[in-house]
Amino acid sequence: MNNSISYAIISCLILLIIGCHNKNTQKAPWTKSTLLFEDTGTENWRQKWMLDGLQSKVINTEEGMELIAGPEHGNDSSHTVLWTKETFEGNICIEYDYTRTDTTTRCVNILYFHAEGKGGVEFPKDILLWNDKRTVPSMRTYFNNMNTYHISYAAFSANEYSGDNDYIRLRRYKPNKEGLEGTDVPNDYFKTGLFKTDVTYHIQVFRYNENIEMHIQNKRDTSDYLVCKWDTSIYPLHESGRVGLRHMYTRNARYGNFKVWRLD
Repeated sequence: MNNSISYAIISCLILLIIGCHNKNTQKAPWTKSTLLFEDTGTENWRQKWMLDGLQSKVINTEEGMELIAGPEHGNDSSHTVLWTKETFEGNICIEYDYTRTDTTTRCVNILYFHAEGKGGVEFPKDILLWNDKRTVPSMRTYFNNMNTYHISYAAFSANEYSGDNDYIRLRRYKPNKEGLEGTDVPNDYFKTGLFKTDVTYHIQVFRYNENIEMHIQNKRDTSDYLVCKWDTSIYPLHESGRVGLRHMYTRNARYGNFKVWRLD
């Protein structure tokens, strides 16, 4: 191979590397402009949160807020959802440190955001007004009666119980149609290898108009990183509501430095 050909090949490789770097470091179309909500997780959780679930509990520690679902698999009263008392509108970023503290290989964690009731006397938009209907927090009560976005993560298939069979999935509930059919937003992420027990991950979820991204970073290993992206333009845009943390029965995790930002 002569020098001119070698030089051409090397030049092409350099341009390719630069192009990939620029693509990966492309500036996001948003900035965090205003801090709307903050909780370190170390002080009394009741000041800023409200809890669904008869058998669940929340414990504040020096490392953050531990959310512990009920112990009985298959019993809906062992599910739990922890809701912000505040509601949020428009483009937001939800940011927190997440540490999985269970070792199970089934069931899911869920992040709800812009969660409102479907409206009407029985399920008004302000979900605070029908807390009594969620003392047993069965999933159908939520997906049949709420407008919300939902991200499943640290999640495992219902049929294949193995630690490497995890997935991340975005849903947009359709409360005027019963069931989960048609709520999946395209682009699931399977076998991510993330959310190892007792390892802390920094999570950022950006909702900017019809675009939603979830950035996940292992705080001990910079190479353990994933960005999930979804386009929700096939669904009606939903702009306001509370943020919620759901644990299906038997699931436990710790949350620290929880923040909600306005995006501009």
